[in-house]
Amino acid sequence: MARTIKMKIKKSGSEYRVLVLVKHPMETGRRKDKKTGKLVPAHYIETMTFSLNGKLVAEANMGTGVSKNPLLGISLTAAKPGDKVSIHWADNKGESGSVESVVK
Repeated sequence: MARTIKMKIKKSGSEYRVLVLVKHPMETGRRKDKKTGKLVPAHYIETMTFSLNGKLVAEANMGTGVSKNPLLGISLTAAKPGDKVSIHWADNKGESGSVESVVK
C-alpha cells in the first residue's frame, strides 16, 4: 500500500530544519480489533534515514512505541540552497517509501 510522505525544509538561523510526516498505522501488535476481538498484527516503521546529497546524515531506529503517522525532524548545519535532501523509511512488513526535496 502506498503511504503518503510529506517533507518540509525551512531555514532557521544558520541551519535548515527538515520535518517529515509519514502516514503509517504504527500498530504495536497488542491492540485488539473492537469488532472481532482478535489482535491487530504489528505493523510499524523500523528505520528512517536522512541523506544530504546522497550522504547519510541521520538514521532513526523506530519501533512499536512510536505513534501513528510519525513526525520526525532533524537540523542540517551543512546544507545550502540547491542541496538535495532524501528520506527513506522501511517497516517490519517489507513496505518502504522515500521522498526527495531541494533546499531553497
